[in-house]
Order: sequence, then C-alpha cells, then structure tokens
Amino acid sequence: QVQLVESGGGLVQAGGSLRLSCAASGRTVSTSDMGWFRQAPGKEREFVAGVSWNWSGDIYYSNSVKGRFTISRDNAKNTLYLQMNSLKPEDTGVYYCAADKTPGSAYSDSEAFITWGQGTQVTVSS
Repeated sequence: QVQLVESGGGLVQAGGSLRLSCAASGRTVSTSDMGWFRQAPGKEREFVAGVSWNWSGDIYYSNSVKGRFTISRDNAKNTLYLQMNSLKPEDTGVYYCAADKTPGSAYSDSEAFITWGQGTQVTVSS
C-alpha cells in the first residue's frame, strides 16, 4: 500500500511562492494518475491540479489557479510537486496530494482518488 506525505506548506505573503512536494512510499506511483486538492476552513475540498501517468502527461488545472500553479511529477523520485506562484489570500487552506484515480473518472472528482496524504497547511497573508 502506498503512503503519501506532503511537505512545503507554510506562511507566505500575497504575491509570494511556495513549492509543495508529495513523496510516495510503499510502491511506485509512476503508473498512477495523481492530483492536488485543497480545503479551506468551512469549505468543501476542491480540485487544484491533476496529472496523468501515461506518456501524454495530460495536465489539468482549476480555473482559479490556472496560469499561477504548475503541477509536475518526478517518477524516478516517486514524487509529485505543485509550484505555486502569485499566491493570493484565497489560496489559503490545507493542500492534499492524491493518487490512484479510478480510470476514466474526472480529475476534479475527489471521490475518484483512493489514496490521500495527510495534508500540508498553506496560509497566504494579505
């Protein structure tokens, strides 16, 4: 069974940048569609970005982060990344890494992912 551990969260001023990492252990995630989600206080968990495992490397972003965030993966290191630039206060929340998406399901559907990390807090001050 794979375990996911996020890191890289913290407190940053608006306009700043953070890079989140999601290290997988237990088995390879090189053949797993993966994604990032976030949850703000009092709100539902929402999709941030997703990346496929196959040769095409399809990438998806929510409209709210498109152009500011970049998802990437390093299969050799069994790690998923999320580069976050031009951060806004509304980006504040707990960021979760997810793996093992059900084939054919939407990346934006959190219920499609089987494996989750424990989350890392991102706080953007105004």
